[in-house]
Amino acid sequence: MAARTEEQTIDFAKAGGMVAGIVQDAKSGEVLMLGFLNEESYRKTQESGFVTFWSRTRNKLWMKGETSGNRLRIVEAATDCDNDALLFKVDVEGDGLVCHEGTVSCFTKPIAMEKK
Repeated sequence: MAARTEEQTIDFAKAGGMVAGIVQDAKSGEVLMLGFLNEESYRKTQESGFVTFWSRTRNKLWMKGETSGNRLRIVEAATDCDNDALLFKVDVEGDGLVCHEGTVSCFTKPIAMEKK
């Protein structure tokens, strides 16, 4: 089943009812985190104006920042060319530490790549 935005239909069927949601700081452009949305969390995101994910481990809705105060207020949103991934440009409320490990971004662990 697909959800319809004003301009795009999001394809939840491809990945078993989920789409990836990439969160990017609207001011700095830094990628902050990646989460997953189902149709219910996508509707909640649209209604609230804050990114709401579907927690795959807890099997429930999860509004980022609901306990920490670091909520993700959407400034802009887009889908990719296949309509199966979302990009949210956000203003972070609270102290700005999005990651549960106490960092601004969840992407802080470098991976050594072989140079060719």
